[in-house]
Amino acid sequence: MNPRRTVADQLAVPLIFTGHETTRIQTRITELLEMVDLPRDYASMYPHELSGGQKQRVAIARALSVNPGVLVLDEPTSALDVLVQSTVMDLLERLHKSLGLTYVFISHDLSLTRNFCNRVAVMLRGEIVERGSVAEILDNPSHPYTRALLSAIPVIREEEEALKPKVSKETRSSVLASTVSLNG
Repeated sequence: MNPRRTVADQLAVPLIFTGHETTRIQTRITELLEMVDLPRDYASMYPHELSGGQKQRVAIARALSVNPGVLVLDEPTSALDVLVQSTVMDLLERLHKSLGLTYVFISHDLSLTRNFCNRVAVMLRGEIVERGSVAEILDNPSHPYTRALLSAIPVIREEEEALKPKVSKETRSSVLASTVSLNG
């Protein structure tokens, strides 16, 4: 978000560029804020006055301003605490149902993926190595990289640990290290 622009200014940009009537822009901004559960007085606020979750809601409202059929959500809950993540995911689910949106959800958080997605594609080095339903991929991974990702998820209980794919520490370290070196 541009730190020098109000929320209303930031929501107005896509509306102006997509030809909305100037007289209708303020009404649409209020509608968008309501869609993402933010009060209309947030329109006059600046980014530094918003929490991380509120900024994410503004970003979602901005994306919705052009009435898309598909939204690309790239790590939509990163840097948000668990409670705020849940609130954002609930909002996305509600918007999915009410607007009939399709999401392309990009995430490293496999638990979010399990609970939010219908289908999964696992990528390694820019290539899809495995794809299918959530159950097919996360419950029965066939690619070593997918198994390594799933085995690296931290768990609290022994029962959860028993459900993770069995991967040797050497394999997990090797596969995950090759990914890190490509990204960093």
